[in-house]
Amino acid sequence: MDAVPTPFIPPAPIPRTTPPSTLEMIRIVYRNPLELWGEPSYNQPWISVDGIGGPLVIANDPGLIRHILVDNAKNYRMAEVRQKILRPILRDGLLTAEGDVWKRSRKAMAPVFTPRHIFGFAQPMLARTLDFVERYDAGGTTDVAHDMTMLTYDILAETLFSGEIAGEPGSFAKEIDRLFETMGRVDPLDLLRAPDWMPRITRLRGRKTMAYFRNIVTNTVAMRSERLKSDPGNAPEDFLTLLLRAEGPDGLTRAEIEDNIITFIGAGHETTARALGWTIYCLAEATWERDRVEREIEEVLAHEPDPVKWLDAMPYTRAAFEEALRLYPPAPSINREPIEDDSYGELKIRKRTQVLVMPWTVHRHRKLWDQPDAFMPERFHPERRDAIGRYQYLPFGAGPRVCIGASFAMQEAIIALAILLSRYRFDTLPETKPWPVQKLTTQPQGGLPMRVTKR
Repeated sequence: MDAVPTPFIPPAPIPRTTPPSTLEMIRIVYRNPLELWGEPSYNQPWISVDGIGGPLVIANDPGLIRHILVDNAKNYRMAEVRQKILRPILRDGLLTAEGDVWKRSRKAMAPVFTPRHIFGFAQPMLARTLDFVERYDAGGTTDVAHDMTMLTYDILAETLFSGEIAGEPGSFAKEIDRLFETMGRVDPLDLLRAPDWMPRITRLRGRKTMAYFRNIVTNTVAMRSERLKSDPGNAPEDFLTLLLRAEGPDGLTRAEIEDNIITFIGAGHETTARALGWTIYCLAEATWERDRVEREIEEVLAHEPDPVKWLDAMPYTRAAFEEALRLYPPAPSINREPIEDDSYGELKIRKRTQVLVMPWTVHRHRKLWDQPDAFMPERFHPERRDAIGRYQYLPFGAGPRVCIGASFAMQEAIIALAILLSRYRFDTLPETKPWPVQKLTTQPQGGLPMRVTKR
């Protein structure tokens, strides 16, 4: 009988055993918030403290998480600190909009993300992936983190914008890294809730990159708007057209349309790219899991040509991706604050308290998971998947503001993994030493340099 392999423990900060000083806390939050959390964050149902920016609650208990994100969601708005980081980038996009603006945007986008539409995206997703992977035929070394950013950009451009995004794709990955490196960081002044008129160094550094993205979006919208006027019968019925048709007195403003395009070009594709990179890395380190996934993919591709069916037909591949999402949630924190005082059991949550629901700590919580730091895709195998509580696994959030593109992302990821892993093998190198860093998404500092060989 074969010995059971020792689970792979991918890199992550060791929980702190002593609280940092105020100055150290500010420095850590700016550099990498994932390094801030101590042992209580991974063991307690919640933590309630007075932080440097006011009262703070860290919510880990699934019941409390449901209370905040679902049952009493109307009493919770986006946290002020989070808005100070994201609004300069996304403005009134779906991730940052509140109230009626959010409702209008959600309503306008909902038809694009119905199962019928998402299934219709499967063939374009497959075609773009097949075109993309030809670069690997010669083998060699590559930065998989960078590559996945480019692949998911290609897929998003083709499916939601019918390939009609202004600008040059080659510079896109570099610019989005720069955007998250600057404007995507927590500024110490935001943490201290300083007034908005005080200049933030991070945002000053990101102005040029932000202007780059805004220019792409303005030109993209202008191109499609002109096409809808001059040749409406031949305009593609995609995400961009749908948004433009929702423009009007009772719908979206042109500014809101551009904000939502920025949201999906930037944050929307970035999250899937990071999850794909971490999945390929973990499988390269846990070769026994990679072998199982490769066998499954080969079997399915030999008998099932329809990519729509791959998600359900590849439970091991899906499980590996879901486990990577658990260990490295693309959105590692969900920030809320109550509009009025609230309570949950004996916990009192005062008005304007910053409430953190952190997939990073919830997904690694000692009371919720067995061997929480290990890469163990079997947790998500079909016979065990139902044992995972809805509010202990939050890669796409929960409640009214759950990620609208979750099904899109899952289908995209499985199609991409199926093609990548059926044709090529990805192996780590001595210099492959990624360190998870929170810059809006959970990114591998240093990238993911890997050797690619054709199978």
